[in-house]
Amino acid sequence: MIKALLFRNVTRKSILRLNWNTGSTAYIIWLCIVLLSPSLLLAEQELTAGVAANFILPFEDLSRIFEQKTAIRVRATFTSTGNLYAQIKNGAPYDLFLSADERHPRMLQQEGLAEEPFVYARGKLILWTAKERLCRQTRWQEMLSDPSVAKIAIANPETAPYGAAAVEALKRTGWWEAIKPRLVFAQTVAQVFQYAQTESADAGFCALSSAHSEQGRKGCYVVIPEAPEVVQSACILKRTKQKEAARAFVEFLSSPEAKAMNRRYGYE
Repeated sequence: MIKALLFRNVTRKSILRLNWNTGSTAYIIWLCIVLLSPSLLLAEQELTAGVAANFILPFEDLSRIFEQKTAIRVRATFTSTGNLYAQIKNGAPYDLFLSADERHPRMLQQEGLAEEPFVYARGKLILWTAKERLCRQTRWQEMLSDPSVAKIAIANPETAPYGAAAVEALKRTGWWEAIKPRLVFAQTVAQVFQYAQTESADAGFCALSSAHSEQGRKGCYVVIPEAPEVVQSACILKRTKQKEAARAFVEFLSSPEAKAMNRRYGYE
């Protein structure tokens, strides 16, 4: 499908300029260059996507590669899964929805607003900090027990799946009640990392992908094995007028190249 889109994105204007009676070798060479060179293709299509905030870094790389391959630009809005779901319900003109859970895309399908969802990534929850003192600890509970930890950032569990995963881990291990007074709630998991990275909070419950960013490598983290795996699904929205392009992007997300990019950021 991606190769077919490359062919179709050749501009009609360039075809109309041809002298069909020439039959020359030069003409044939020119036509081959136009059809095979992505740099000469005109980007006539653009997709819009609502993307969960934890997936900012890989999505920026993936959309750039996809545009290079197809000349189709993918513009994204990044926020929490719950916020994106509400926007879509209220008529937001997205072509694609990349959620941080399986529940919201499935709900949209059941409501007749989306096609069959598919899993595009599996993420992990970590406790990340910029504070060198906390980096001596090897377990996340030890980090939380440190007397210097007064504020701990967490994403709103009502709208952010990584926040919900953090709450579940805290409840499973008996930490929830004790830690609640120290929690600072953020709108998205990306904002959680911002709080921790700027030391507005002493630590934060972040997506593993944050630790693979340039700023993330300046701190340290501990994986939280008690947290559930965050299974992330996506879907094409039925209101899209760019179904062929949207399906090409879905196909690309399942490609070995895209999966390798996901692994670079800690996703499976």
